[in-house]
Amino acid sequence: MKLIIATSGASGVNLGIKTLKLLPKDIDKHFIMTKNSEIVLDKEMNVTCHENEDISASIASGSFGTDAMIIAPCSMNTLAKIACGISDNLVTRCASVMIKEHKKLILAPREMPFSAIALENMQRLAALGVIIAPPVMAYYSEQQTLDEMENFVIGKWFDLLGIKNNLYKRWE
Repeated sequence: MKLIIATSGASGVNLGIKTLKLLPKDIDKHFIMTKNSEIVLDKEMNVTCHENEDISASIASGSFGTDAMIIAPCSMNTLAKIACGISDNLVTRCASVMIKEHKKLILAPREMPFSAIALENMQRLAALGVIIAPPVMAYYSEQQTLDEMENFVIGKWFDLLGIKNNLYKRWE
């Protein structure tokens, strides 16, 4: 599987990084960070990192063959650009490619409460097949720590991508 992971906002960027770290080693991982989410990456993560300004990167083409993309966290700015078809950076260009190629695209909007404009954008994208999966906790898995709560959210995202995991306690 070829998977693009992108972060588009400083707040909550740790979820995107943790998602990246928890992915199985056999997945071809490509990472994009916006300027607001730049952090130092551990060189041992085995990740191809792309500059957000490089819209000519390999992953910006449908012929590259990416299987899926997740933007976690997804800022309202990025979500709005995707909903309006604006592809002015690598994150939004890759998202546009996912939509046109009918590939799995998961957006994890972090803001709350959601404005009517944000909800309209989410509805527009959901109607196109984009999966809107904000980092929402569930209580049945009995998380006790922030780490366990993050694992639950990431485990749910992995479920959506078809990536087997046991990051959280399942409903019995």
